[in-house]
Amino acid sequence: MNPMVKAEGVHKNFGRLEVLKGIDLEVQPGEVMCVIGPSGSGKSTFLRCINHLEKIDAGRLWVDGELVGYRQKGDKLYELRDHEVARKRREIGMVFQRFNLFPHMTAVENVMEAPVQVKRESRAEVRERALALLDQVGLADKANAYPNQLSGGQQQRVAIARALAMRPKLMLFDEPTSALDPELVGDVLAVMRKLAEDGMTMVVVTHEMGFAREVGDSLVFMDGGVVVEKGHPRDVITSPRHERTQSFLAKVL
Repeated sequence: MNPMVKAEGVHKNFGRLEVLKGIDLEVQPGEVMCVIGPSGSGKSTFLRCINHLEKIDAGRLWVDGELVGYRQKGDKLYELRDHEVARKRREIGMVFQRFNLFPHMTAVENVMEAPVQVKRESRAEVRERALALLDQVGLADKANAYPNQLSGGQQQRVAIARALAMRPKLMLFDEPTSALDPELVGDVLAVMRKLAEDGMTMVVVTHEMGFAREVGDSLVFMDGGVVVEKGHPRDVITSPRHERTQSFLAKVL
């Protein structure tokens, strides 16, 4: 069985700044991988490379056995056209720190938008699915509310429902709770916990150590653009082997 995500020697530069310095990682189908590390360590950049929002400068990235952003012929890599990249990106859901909901659309309209516009699915079928997804994230009663009528935590749960509406095989979360008031964090994490229980493959960049410990199958500590340490969350959190991991965890736990 192919890993859902496989990174081999992934490098990414922004100008002269080397942000990723050779990332090697595998995420198996159904696995929840949590990624932690200080600000600027390359965590979010790596996440964005997985769905080709950022192009990598060296190495290889596969999702479900297919190269991300390229096709290979012989020894040569050829960059995919934008529409080919967009087609593959549909299979990957992404939830950002900021909710990015359309302010002029209700919650249910936000969830419906991509399947109707991008996949050309029937509006009636998509509406049914969107309402079921809002119910799944605990917002059945907010289907007709506009984003400005929702709390940050509710908006983020709508954003998760919106990502799930495309029926992705992989979900990427980029610090999905970092912009939320502390009392709203639990509701969002509960939705993510349920997704994990249902077998969704997830890569989660997070500061929520409790979530990483309880829900994660693996924990990756990144610093300075490299993977410093990887292992079972409880092992990494309770007895980190690397000095840099130890000093980071001492600050956040």
